[in-house]
Amino acid sequence: MARRAPVRMLVLVVGWFMAIDCGRPVINNRLATPEAAPLAPLTQLWNEPRDLERRNLLWGAAPADQAPSKDVEYEVRKQDTTGYSGGYDVVGPDGSEWDIKVGKEAQTEVVVSRILWALGYHQPKAYYVTGWKLAGMWEDEGEPARFRLDSDHQNDGEWAWLENPFTNTRAFRALIAINLLLSNWDFKTSNNRIYVAKGSDGPVRHYVVQDLGAAFGKPRLARSSKLLALLPGKVGTRNDVDDFEDTKLIRDIKGSEVTLDYRGAAGEILETMSVADVIWACELLNRLRDAQFDDAFEAAGYEPAIRARYIAKIRAKIREGLALRADARLSTEGQQ
Repeated sequence: MARRAPVRMLVLVVGWFMAIDCGRPVINNRLATPEAAPLAPLTQLWNEPRDLERRNLLWGAAPADQAPSKDVEYEVRKQDTTGYSGGYDVVGPDGSEWDIKVGKEAQTEVVVSRILWALGYHQPKAYYVTGWKLAGMWEDEGEPARFRLDSDHQNDGEWAWLENPFTNTRAFRALIAINLLLSNWDFKTSNNRIYVAKGSDGPVRHYVVQDLGAAFGKPRLARSSKLLALLPGKVGTRNDVDDFEDTKLIRDIKGSEVTLDYRGAAGEILETMSVADVIWACELLNRLRDAQFDDAFEAAGYEPAIRARYIAKIRAKIREGLALRADARLSTEGQQ
């Protein structure tokens, strides 16, 4: 019987894996490829950031005057002990509800959230907070944490990377490319939420990537290692500047199709990626100034020297994507 246990475990893992879901135009319009109309208003996913170069990434979607106070005690409603990062669901004296995440992902999530917000993608209000207090005795109290406001919207369920109303739009494919450029490799459906918030004309729906902590490291698995991708700690690193500096954006180019250098499960997200999509995403990112990137990292408590290293690598990967413009133009001209 003992020899059969690994086989039964493998069967269970395989069965579980099969059950889960595993701005501006391109400068040269000849590189643009047709895209189908979204099945829902694109504004539910993305709004063109016409003021991108002026956006404040020190605060992002999170106004300074709404930051959680360190001078009050938060009541714990639930402790989160699952996943890579622990945390708490809490409520403040004013009734505001917060999701607290502690550990290495607290920093990376704040940075990536601010960048995505600046680029026009919907993001929750998130803050990097130290010295916070909980009512009662709890571990991790006061440690550096990400506070995400949960009481300004309702949760209307999850949305999947491979099945959503925007899969045929450039803004959606650019969202994948931007996440991979920032080495966010955790493409689980459970990381995505549909927010329903109050709008001036009634409720509005937003498709949000809300869990962004598995970024700024290095994906480690080959795309074929899908079973290993289910094992905690085997997929990649996060918040590791040495590993991030060892990444690249592009693995292969074949005609108008490009394969980004992604190692992890859900590799199907790359199957519809085109050269034009990657160029579009990198042109959008390239509009951000170094000072704006620096503000995003400062907002998450990174020291200046580490911020500079992350920004230099982001710029290098953006240049890698923008270099596709010359190759694409040559290819287009050669077909004429």
